[in-house]
Amino acid sequence: MKTDSAATRIDSKLGGSISQRISVAIAALLILLSVINLERVRSGLMITEMRVGETPVTRYQLPNVSGPLVVVAHGFAGSRQLMQSYSLDLAQSGYVVLAFDFEGHGRNPVPMSGDVTRVDGTTALLAAETQQVLEAGRKLPETVGGSALLGHSMATDIIVRAAQAEADAGREVDAVVAISMFSEAVTAQFPQRLLVISGEWEGALRAAALDALRLVMPSAQEGQTVQVGEVERRVVVAPYVEHVGVLFSTPAINEAREWLDGTFGRVSHGVDRPRGLWILILLTSIVMVFRAVVPWLPKRPLIANPPPISVGRFFLATLVPAIGVPLFATAVFHEFLPVLVADYLLIHLALYGAVQWLLLGASRDVFKPIMPLAIVALVIWGVVFFGFALDRYAASFLPTAERLLIIAVLSLGTVPFLLADSLVTEAGRAKWWRRITARVIFIASLVVAAVLDPERLTFVVIVLPVLLLFFCVHGLMGRWVAQRCGPAPAGIALGVCLAWALGVSFPLFAGG
Repeated sequence: MKTDSAATRIDSKLGGSISQRISVAIAALLILLSVINLERVRSGLMITEMRVGETPVTRYQLPNVSGPLVVVAHGFAGSRQLMQSYSLDLAQSGYVVLAFDFEGHGRNPVPMSGDVTRVDGTTALLAAETQQVLEAGRKLPETVGGSALLGHSMATDIIVRAAQAEADAGREVDAVVAISMFSEAVTAQFPQRLLVISGEWEGALRAAALDALRLVMPSAQEGQTVQVGEVERRVVVAPYVEHVGVLFSTPAINEAREWLDGTFGRVSHGVDRPRGLWILILLTSIVMVFRAVVPWLPKRPLIANPPPISVGRFFLATLVPAIGVPLFATAVFHEFLPVLVADYLLIHLALYGAVQWLLLGASRDVFKPIMPLAIVALVIWGVVFFGFALDRYAASFLPTAERLLIIAVLSLGTVPFLLADSLVTEAGRAKWWRRITARVIFIASLVVAAVLDPERLTFVVIVLPVLLLFFCVHGLMGRWVAQRCGPAPAGIALGVCLAWALGVSFPLFAGG
């Protein structure tokens, strides 16, 4: 009996049952396979960092190969990394690619400025920045045969306006590729050579793309290429993807390359590897390996776990802050952080957590013990391991010095919120419907805030995908930690991770 008990404890320490250990081994193998496949797409390329003024730029090209220039621009709250699938494929096809971070985005230290609601405000400044990168690219000795602009979402309007400014200055851009396009700058005559790519699940943007095509030929349909005089346009739909998925869609990438090849009289084949799938496998596997780390963390005594919450108190603790916090926070809100809506999120999160804490009657004893090792483990896994993979292959996650202070300030709201959330979800032991309901109601409270103050808080809606991803990924890891170590380590660590995710996602903004 003693031997069996000891074996059980050892088995638990080593990561649970045999099936769990097999799952971890498979996840580790998938990490290796995904990294190999993702690195293969980069193999053979010269990938170098440069700056155009203060703008950070990544240059992709094959060694000792000359070709047309393609400047790649990301959308709002995006980064160079988010556009890598297009940048890598085009570079492997012989193009010289410059991808850059707009002001306020990624690792660009210069905040966005100007009036974001006016074409002659922020848009004009970002178009000028695009032209500066384009000018620097044209001066590279390897760029021969012309130039093109490729952009996503917000950048589609910017690259169309930048191309128009270049044409007005006598420096024609040969082609424009607009992904998820919305732009009032498109006319029947300009851009002369335009490809528009939309995701299948982007209904409104698909309609805008078709409108741009029908400016040239009123009877045109999606999938057609139309030409009238010197104006040539094509509108295509990438199947089974939405606003972000279109950036990893192989059919979309192939369309962009073929359009540019047709522009410059080239024939190339690109790299037919599903980067999006391998990125998803990599990030999922990193999370699953953390499952094997949790049994090594100190275990909180069961008698110290938060007491069960009645259904009535659960809804009281979720609905009251969801209604009251937006009403109060929007009334007292004043901008004080140099990041769009981050200051409002700080207020909203801090108040939300405080109200929940009070309604649940929580005392300090509920959060004992703190267990620093559990906090460190979850932060390292969520920020360092998961974050490094995300930053290298998918989206900017490493902050500039300017953003570190913002992350620290945001944690004053995210930590209280997630400590309270860990109580609402009973340290990860609450029924699944309670966990989902609590998060849905919280997200709804942010939508209410945006509706109450649309002039200042419209951009709060942009944070919703970040929150959904956070709850699915970091929330799962936090639940494992909470179940073993209690609400305090999970809440504190998740608060740090959320502050980090928000601090690196939203654009720096100086206004004026």
